[in-house]
Amino acid sequence: MGNTLSSDVSLQATPLDDSELRAIDGWWRACNYLSVGMIYLMDNPLLREPLKAEHVKARLLGHWGASPALSFVWAHLNRIIRRDDLNMIFMAGPGHGAPGVLGPAYLEGTYSEVYPDKSEDVAGMQKFFKQFSFPGHIGSHVTPETPGSIHEGGELGYSLSHAYGAALDNPDLIVACVIGDGEAETGPLATAWHSNKFINPARDGTVLPILNLNGYKIANPTVLSRISHEELEALFVGYGYRPYFVEGADHAAMHQKMAATLDAIAAEIRAIHERARSGDPVERPRWPMIVLRTPKGWSGPQEINGHKVEGSWRAHQVPFSDVRGNHANLELLDSWLRSYRPDELFDADGRLIPELKTLAPTGHRRMSANPHANGGVLRRDLKLPDFRNYAVNVAHAGRVLQENTRPLGEFLRDVMRENMKTFRVFGPDETASNRLQAIYEVSKKVWMADLLPEDEDGGELARDGRVMEMLSEHTLMGWLEGYLLSGRHGFFHTYEAFAHVVDSMFNQHAKWLDICKNHVPWRASVASQNILLSSTVWRQDHNGFSHQDPGFIDLATNKSPSVTRVYLPPDANTLLVVADHCLRSTNCINVIVADKQKHLQFTTIDEAIVHCAKGIGVWGRASTDDDVEPDVVMASCGDVATQEALAATAILRERIPELKLRFVNVVDLYKMQPVSEHPHGSTAREFDSLFTVDKPVIFNFHGYPWLIHKLAYRFRNHENIHVRGYKEKGNINTPLELAILNQVDRFNLVIDVLDRVPRLQARTAHLREDMKNAIISNLNYAHTHGIDRTEITDWVWPE
Repeated sequence: MGNTLSSDVSLQATPLDDSELRAIDGWWRACNYLSVGMIYLMDNPLLREPLKAEHVKARLLGHWGASPALSFVWAHLNRIIRRDDLNMIFMAGPGHGAPGVLGPAYLEGTYSEVYPDKSEDVAGMQKFFKQFSFPGHIGSHVTPETPGSIHEGGELGYSLSHAYGAALDNPDLIVACVIGDGEAETGPLATAWHSNKFINPARDGTVLPILNLNGYKIANPTVLSRISHEELEALFVGYGYRPYFVEGADHAAMHQKMAATLDAIAAEIRAIHERARSGDPVERPRWPMIVLRTPKGWSGPQEINGHKVEGSWRAHQVPFSDVRGNHANLELLDSWLRSYRPDELFDADGRLIPELKTLAPTGHRRMSANPHANGGVLRRDLKLPDFRNYAVNVAHAGRVLQENTRPLGEFLRDVMRENMKTFRVFGPDETASNRLQAIYEVSKKVWMADLLPEDEDGGELARDGRVMEMLSEHTLMGWLEGYLLSGRHGFFHTYEAFAHVVDSMFNQHAKWLDICKNHVPWRASVASQNILLSSTVWRQDHNGFSHQDPGFIDLATNKSPSVTRVYLPPDANTLLVVADHCLRSTNCINVIVADKQKHLQFTTIDEAIVHCAKGIGVWGRASTDDDVEPDVVMASCGDVATQEALAATAILRERIPELKLRFVNVVDLYKMQPVSEHPHGSTAREFDSLFTVDKPVIFNFHGYPWLIHKLAYRFRNHENIHVRGYKEKGNINTPLELAILNQVDRFNLVIDVLDRVPRLQARTAHLREDMKNAIISNLNYAHTHGIDRTEITDWVWPE
């Protein structure tokens, strides 16, 4: 990595001549005028008549403070895009900074192309203003309805990781990412700075981070704005960047500084790429970034009622309200709007004047129209190998042991082999731990930081690697989302208990997909987000209580049914079928729960295909009802839950052969919900056929038991469904001991059946005693020997 650190030399240059300076300032003033208009106006958009109270919105919503800096950056990026024919997209990190992005999109004409009623004239501008933060229309942050965006600013912290994800495998793309100084205080953003250690300049694009220091959050100063220049510089040098500082408030001087800085950075990026793509060994460069220090609410009112506004927290949202009922505020708004001299910027019809219109790039070079910001138009289906080739040979159901995720790793290895520029696997230092290490046979872990000799001995690191590992689920998920939203495919895996680290990211992505899928028809379908949860709750023998949490799937069921899917395959072959389906799907989040330890295998690949196609079904080999009404239904969902339920069934078949028992297994969790609530749900007839209308159902579940009740409560036989699942019981336990503590073990399940079938209660006292004795005996054995009995660990489905 180069040793040159920060640079101020370019800041003294004045690359813009007088006409260029006037033009770029005019374009920026037009953006700022639009920003203020969006927040305040619902009529009289160009002040062609005196401003009246009825022209102002009754509810003033939105955020002004960050918007001027966003459009300032956009204006200057357009200059170098046009000059150098650059391929660039824009990420707006500051929360609720939509006016600073919507304005440029409108001036570039993209907004009117996407929404013809928001035309480039007075009538269109009036609708453009009115829709902002208005019921039934768009929000005050960069929502999915905003052309040119793949990042929503509704929650802070993810812009930089999204930017880096979009740059992966996009060698000609530059992602300009404006980061708010409030956003820079979040944990996800702090780890995302390290993404520069994973960008290979020979085959990836470029991220240009632009930290906007405007000094304030909603009501407090920001940390990075209140430390010295030297400390701030040292921070970003320490992160591995070459920081350029553009600081000030004078408009003309700042235009010259920004133009000079971007000229220098554009040349620097070209030089980095030329060196990296020359054929010589690739090393990590010191990538440029910008620290842009501008006043909050730049170009807005300096002072209101004796209080400082521009450059203070008062500029964060709506600088002043009560405009309709306060004539002084109405006059202040009129003065503010006219300070941008809109009559110089827009012609008689309300169109941007030609001299300014030509400042923006054209066609797909417009950042608001770049296809990478509508990644579905670039997405191509994966070339997938036949998953059947990786199947486990199951000659006898329940008698073969196999790590469920290992064949999946071999499948993903060949998916990557066939899609080396459009598919990546993301995981927090756990690829081998989750038994997916076969992927390394095709591509190792990308690593652009220092390499040591010992890394060659199994470290699996390489400059040209494609497996993404970093111990930050936030950054990994951000990379994946940026990768998907810009048109590619990916797979994310993590330990089940710690998927909660990205709960909020999951929420935001699900909301983005829901809006895109159901309300924004011009957005093309993107590849689904595929999440594997492994190292699951029931196999935490040494990690204990902290690693026992199956609740991520509860979160998934809270999101829109149009985009969420949850699968719990019981064995390796059903996992392969589910994975193939998920990699083919679009516009969804697929959550797959599959443990990495060895488990009994129950389905052949052909059986797995049929079972997964249904999502739920009767397993005849474990049932004894022979097409008659059963006495009881034993159901399972999840690998360990299924094995224990089958073991209980075997005991019942041996000890009470006359019992009519039906065994039902669930792969697709949403089959437990009515089809009226989820597209994968069951009809009432389907559910009643499987679970009966009045017989007891013992449901052994992988997760928290109340989730099944939440999904199934509308079905007719819900009151007879008795769910066993994880109940926050356990710590350092053997697998059977943990199951017993939570009553998902075979012995407790047998007792549950005896309790729920009335005719058995009086005649099965000896069996009940045997089950109680077995529980006590196995718990004592575990505490004495530290392992489960061999008849438990070696149990197989009887012939």
